[in-house]
Amino acid sequence: MQPEEFADVLAGNDDYAARFALAGLEPVAARGLAVVTCMDSRIEPLDMLGLKPGDAKIMRNAGARVTTDVLRTLALATHLLGVTRIMVVAHTKCKMASATSDEVVAAIEQSSGIDVRSLDFQLIRDQKATLAEDVQKIRSWPFLPPGVPVGGFLYDVDTGRLTQLA
Repeated sequence: MQPEEFADVLAGNDDYAARFALAGLEPVAARGLAVVTCMDSRIEPLDMLGLKPGDAKIMRNAGARVTTDVLRTLALATHLLGVTRIMVVAHTKCKMASATSDEVVAAIEQSSGIDVRSLDFQLIRDQKATLAEDVQKIRSWPFLPPGVPVGGFLYDVDTGRLTQLA
């Protein structure tokens, strides 16, 4: 029995499974790359970088923020999964870089009635400065192998271009 709320995506999975070709793919990053980016639907990390499944480890969250969980995951990726370089990719027109905390809280409360004032949404005042800070968090994380290259990039959602900023 398929719940009606998920019928469309389960049908899509049936099609995917019928043509599934990734069996046997190694769990390591074949191109040695980890990418931390935003959950924004306008970003297609593999296509954006000319990669294919298995080439990179992709971590996504609101605002492409380097959180404790991202750092934990990068430690595992660099020591166990073949990652030898890391990209942090923010993007233009990011809601996390244009909304205030009050606006986010009000929008959520208005749509759901839930009080979310206790949550830290890690909003971004200055996108370039925040990107540089997040890149530095990774570079100074003591649980990564020394000398792992880390770069900070901005993806333009209107052109598809990537620019290195940090």
